[in-house]
Amino acid sequence: MSAYREAARSLGQALTKRRLGLVYGGSDIGLMGEIADSVMAASGEVIGVIPRPLVSKEVAHRGLSDLRVVETMHERKMLMAELSDAFIALPGGMGTFEEFFEITTWAQLGMHHKPCGLLNVASYYDKLIEFLDQAMQEGFIKPVHRALMMVANDADSLLDKFESCGPAVTVKWIDRKTT
Repeated sequence: MSAYREAARSLGQALTKRRLGLVYGGSDIGLMGEIADSVMAASGEVIGVIPRPLVSKEVAHRGLSDLRVVETMHERKMLMAELSDAFIALPGGMGTFEEFFEITTWAQLGMHHKPCGLLNVASYYDKLIEFLDQAMQEGFIKPVHRALMMVANDADSLLDKFESCGPAVTVKWIDRKTT
């Protein structure tokens, strides 16, 4: 079993152990399917949110507590953001990156005050973390905004960070004097 699949299952187990539910993209394939199956196997609550075009391609998970079908990816992201108390990116591709950066940007703009974290399984996000730190060092990302992206190598450590942090609060995200 790959380290990524095991990490997805471990995250599902960590969520249910803490009596936390899962809101995710609604698929039954890949790491999304693994985490959903893990939470469901432990009798946890799983809400999937999937755009109608993906349902018709038969990738929707049919065994969830609640599967919500929306029309567009934009609706999907808005509903997931509304239903979620925190956001975790497992290793993934373009969609994962896009959704994680968007939700973190929303935190930067003060559109939500929920924790955002990268689950850095098998050093998957090391180069991204290095890049973000470089962008901060060169002044493109403020330290307070870089801190919005919490990082841990395992599910329990990331969830512990979420529990110990206060809400993400940004009063002013741009200062003309520093741009």
